[in-house]
Amino acid sequence: MITIISGTNRPHSNTLKLATYYQQKLIEKGVAAHILSLAELSVDFISADMYKTRSDAFQPYQDRVMATEKFIFVIPEYNGSFPGILKTFVDACKFPDSFFNKKAALVGLSSGKYGNIRGVDHFTGVCHYVRLNVLPLRIHIPHIFQEFNSDGSLYKEDTVRFTDEQIEEFIRF
Repeated sequence: MITIISGTNRPHSNTLKLATYYQQKLIEKGVAAHILSLAELSVDFISADMYKTRSDAFQPYQDRVMATEKFIFVIPEYNGSFPGILKTFVDACKFPDSFFNKKAALVGLSSGKYGNIRGVDHFTGVCHYVRLNVLPLRIHIPHIFQEFNSDGSLYKEDTVRFTDEQIEEFIRF
């Protein structure tokens, strides 16, 4: 199973739009993919699900992570890196079982001109620590507000080509 993690808790984000785009493309290729949006985490997530305590609300997320063989992390740029909620989510998951020796693809996005290059690099370090095997082809999408058409699909030729290439490689990975 592939789980696409929308790496922000911001409601109605471009990150979730991009995660949905990846899900649709995978489904078109006959590959099942589910979205896990960090925007759906409970408001008390940090206090209820950290440091050896777990709420019943977090268990479905933990179960999904445990059942997943491959992850696609869609990671927006927050202050030159990745969102703290994404790191907190990874920290809340059972270590080392949750991510150990599984596979991941990383997709960065930003409203600026670099597509979250630094944040994806920073998150790669976290992935290596939890022993996730990261697909070498990492995608960075700058100026995300200009990338979607009215249907919520990517439409720029280069972006579509690069994301398709990453999806194909990830399926084979």
